[in-house]
Amino acid sequence: MLMVSILKSLRLLTDPTRLRILLLLEREELSVAELQEILSMGQSRISTHLSQLKQADLLEDRRTGKNILYRMHPQPAGFEALLAVLRQGAREIPEAEHDMAALKLILRKRQDRMRSYFDSLAGKFGKSYLPGRSWQGLAEMLLKLMPPMVIADLGAGEGTFSQLLAQRAERVIAVDNSEKMVEFGAALALEHGVTNLEYRCGDLEALPIDSDSVDLAFLSQALHHAQHPLQAVAEAYRILKAGGRIAILDLRKHQFEEARELYADLWLGFAEVELESFLRKAGFQNVRSAVVHKEAESPHLETLLAVADKPA
Repeated sequence: MLMVSILKSLRLLTDPTRLRILLLLEREELSVAELQEILSMGQSRISTHLSQLKQADLLEDRRTGKNILYRMHPQPAGFEALLAVLRQGAREIPEAEHDMAALKLILRKRQDRMRSYFDSLAGKFGKSYLPGRSWQGLAEMLLKLMPPMVIADLGAGEGTFSQLLAQRAERVIAVDNSEKMVEFGAALALEHGVTNLEYRCGDLEALPIDSDSVDLAFLSQALHHAQHPLQAVAEAYRILKAGGRIAILDLRKHQFEEARELYADLWLGFAEVELESFLRKAGFQNVRSAVVHKEAESPHLETLLAVADKPA
């Protein structure tokens, strides 16, 4: 009976996706939603694979609240040899290494109970009127507390945020690949007497900024316009001084295809683990990320914030 079970399992696990799922569930009990985030796949596809694995008696599940958690079913003696072969085979699947990094992020999120608490606080801020309380006031206060430093605003557009940063920064370099945006922003800065703000025309993947010259690199809703996001993050690393920091605000991965036409988006956002992977591959350390905004209206886009440090 064991040999029949092993042969059936081998046939089932020749599919790379089912193998990836099984090896994840060997390590940790996960929900469909968590598997979706790790694998970047749709719910129906994952549910189909889970059903097949469960029918083969490779998985078991349990309900906890509104969620169903899946894990690998305890297997009889002798199955460990098959698992060893499967783990070896997983090395030939390019996504397997990514899966393990994504799993670590999922487990970290579970432990981060405070994140959901602060999300709820952010959702309440500004919903009820209180004299003098506003996001604008809060932003102005935080800008005033920011220490003077050299900041690169990458993919700056006309540079609205660059001009806000210039209130406190030692110097701001605003980079955009549109000559018209650069001309407009530079004229606006000149008109308002902002002398510590410089506009430069250039590409995110080949920045017109010297290496090791910037304290903070900032990308706000710019990375999803880069042809090669990892290269753009690597360029930000290059221009930063030792001990400098990067901050990225971008969309969480979504399915709003119309964004390609409406906003010329090249990428439909990024998974949180994907954004963290870009930063680590570029050489950054102390990488941290969180969902900081969720739109209430369709298409319900979410904003990710990722920050990291260049080693000192």
